[in-house]
Amino acid sequence: MAQLTSPTAPTSPAPPIDPEIEADIARFEEMLAGYQSGRVDDDVFRVFRLNNGIYGQRQGGTNQMVRVKVPYGSMTADQLDMLGSLVEDHSRGWGHITTRQNLQFHFVELTEVPDVMKKLASVGLTTREACGDTVRNVQGCHLAGACPFEVLDITAWAEAAYRHFVRNPIAQRLPRKFKINFSGCATDCGQAMFNDAGIVATSRTFDDGSIEHGFRVYIAGGLGTTPFPALALEEFTTREDLLPTIESILRVFDQTGNRDNKLRARMKWVVDQLGIEEVRRRIFATRKLLPASATWPGGIPNVVTEWGDTPAGTAPGATPTPVGHGVPVSIGARTPYDRWAEANVVRGIGNGTVSAYAWCALGDITGDQFRAMATVVRQLNVEIRVTNRQNFIVRNLDEHQLPALFDMLEAAGMARPGAELSRDVVACPGADTCNLAVTQSRGLAQAIGDALDEAGLAEVGGVRTNISGCTNSCGQHHTADIGFFGAERRAHGKAAPGYQMLLGGHVGDDQIQFGRKALRLPARNAPDAAVRVISRFVDEREAGEPFHRWLERSGGAPAVATGLKGLDEFPTPDEGPSYYVDFDETGPYVAEIGDSECAT
Repeated sequence: MAQLTSPTAPTSPAPPIDPEIEADIARFEEMLAGYQSGRVDDDVFRVFRLNNGIYGQRQGGTNQMVRVKVPYGSMTADQLDMLGSLVEDHSRGWGHITTRQNLQFHFVELTEVPDVMKKLASVGLTTREACGDTVRNVQGCHLAGACPFEVLDITAWAEAAYRHFVRNPIAQRLPRKFKINFSGCATDCGQAMFNDAGIVATSRTFDDGSIEHGFRVYIAGGLGTTPFPALALEEFTTREDLLPTIESILRVFDQTGNRDNKLRARMKWVVDQLGIEEVRRRIFATRKLLPASATWPGGIPNVVTEWGDTPAGTAPGATPTPVGHGVPVSIGARTPYDRWAEANVVRGIGNGTVSAYAWCALGDITGDQFRAMATVVRQLNVEIRVTNRQNFIVRNLDEHQLPALFDMLEAAGMARPGAELSRDVVACPGADTCNLAVTQSRGLAQAIGDALDEAGLAEVGGVRTNISGCTNSCGQHHTADIGFFGAERRAHGKAAPGYQMLLGGHVGDDQIQFGRKALRLPARNAPDAAVRVISRFVDEREAGEPFHRWLERSGGAPAVATGLKGLDEFPTPDEGPSYYVDFDETGPYVAEIGDSECAT
C-alpha cells in the first residue's frame, strides 16, 4: 500500500473569532488579573475558572487542566492542528479524550490560559462551561448520520442544544452540573440512559399507517457513587417540542435542585426527593407556559432546517455492521490490514460510504497524532469525531480509501485492530492528576490491555472494560461489562491499592443495567481477573450472545466471581512487595485525597 504524504495546510485567511468567545476571553483576563492582585477572592475565582473550563489538578499550585468543549465530538482539520500545537507548547505533549467527548490537556500554567483560549478561539473552539455548575458538553452518538440503525440523524439537534444553552442566563449558576446526551436509535451508542436529559430518536405510527419521527426523552439518570437509571419523561416528544422540553427540565432542576448539599444536588436527587410523577408535572407545566419566556426555543431549530436530520439508512447491498455492542473477531494468520478492517470498520450507511475507528491508546493523542488526523481529514476529504470510548472515528469514507487510511493511521501509531473491542479499556485520569482518585486507573488500563494481548484476547468483541480511580465513576465503571473502581485496602498492616470488580453493566434498548459487585481484589490481580472472565466468556458464549446475557445465564456476578477466588488475597509485603506499589508508581502506596473541585 502506498504511503500518502502530508499535504500543505491551506493558506486562506483565518476566520474572525466569534465575538462571544472573544468576550469570554477578555472577561477571563480581567478576572485573572483581579485574582493575581488580590482583588478577587480565591473562592470567587475558582467558580469563575471552572465555568470557563479551567480545572485544578492534584499537583496544586498554578497547574491547570484545560477542558475543551467538542459538541457531539465533531472536529475540523484546523482544530486538530491547533490542538497538536497547544499540547506541545503549553502542556506535556499530549491531550486526552474524555468519556463525554471533550478534549483536555494538563499542566497548563495559569498565566498561559488566556493565550491558550485565544488560540482555541481562532479555530472556533471554546472552554466555556466545560466544567462547573453549568450545562456541560452536549454529547451525541459518534455514528450519527453514519449509522445503519438510526431513526434520525441527531447531529443538528445536538448542535441546536449546544447553541441554545451555552451562555444562556438560565444555565450559569445551576445547583450542580447538567448533562445532555443524544442517541439516534435505541442502541443508544450515545449513552442517553445515564444523563440528566437523555434524548433517543424514535417514531410512532398512527392508525392510518403514517409514521412520525421524534424523540423519547429520559431524565434524571446519573452515575457517581449512587447510580440512577434515567426514567422516561413521556412516551413521545415531537421535534417541535424537543428544545422546549429540555429547557423545561433544566428550569425545574434550577428551581428544585439542592443548593445546600452538592453531593445531593443532581437531577437524580430531585426525582428521589419529589418523585417522578411530581417532577413530570412540573416539567409539563413549565413547558406549557414557556412560550411566554424570553428564551423560548420552540419550533424546529434553524440549524436542523439547514442541516437536515434525515437518517442514514442502509446502503443497497451492504450488510449493516452491529454497533454499540462490539462484534466477534476471529484471530488468525491474516494481514495487519485485514485484522484492522475487520475490527475497526463500520459499514452500511445510506450514501454508500463507510466509517473507521482510529485507535487512541488510553484516550491519549500526541501532538503528531493530532496533526496526522488533520492530514487524514484534508487528504481524504472526510469527517472526524471523537467517541465516548476515547477514540477517533473517521466518517464519510469510500471503500477504496480504506487502505490509504490504514497506512496513514499505521504511520501515526493509531491502527491497532480492536478499537472499541476488548483491548479498548476506558479509564479516567485517576491519581495521575485527579485529587479524588486513590488509584492509578490509567496504569491498570494499560496492564489489562497488555494482559489481554498476551492471552490472545485483545480483539474479542462484545465485552468492554471501564475503570475509575475512585467511586465517582468518571470512568463509567457502572456501565461496562467489566468495571473496576479504585479503593484503598489494608493488608498485613499496610496500605495497598485495590479495586472493586463489577460485572454486567449494559446500556441499550432504552434501558440501562448497572454492574453488580463481583469481588474486591488487589490492584496487581485485576488484569488476571479480567483475563479469566473474558476467557470464560469466549469459551462459553453462544453465537452472537452479548456479555450481559452470558453473565445472566452463568448465574450472575456472584457466581462468576467464585471462579476468581484466590485473586482477592494479598501476599505479605515480603512475599509480594509489588502488591503494595500502585501501577505507574515507584514508591510505597499512599492514598492521598485532596480538595476536589468536582463539587465546587
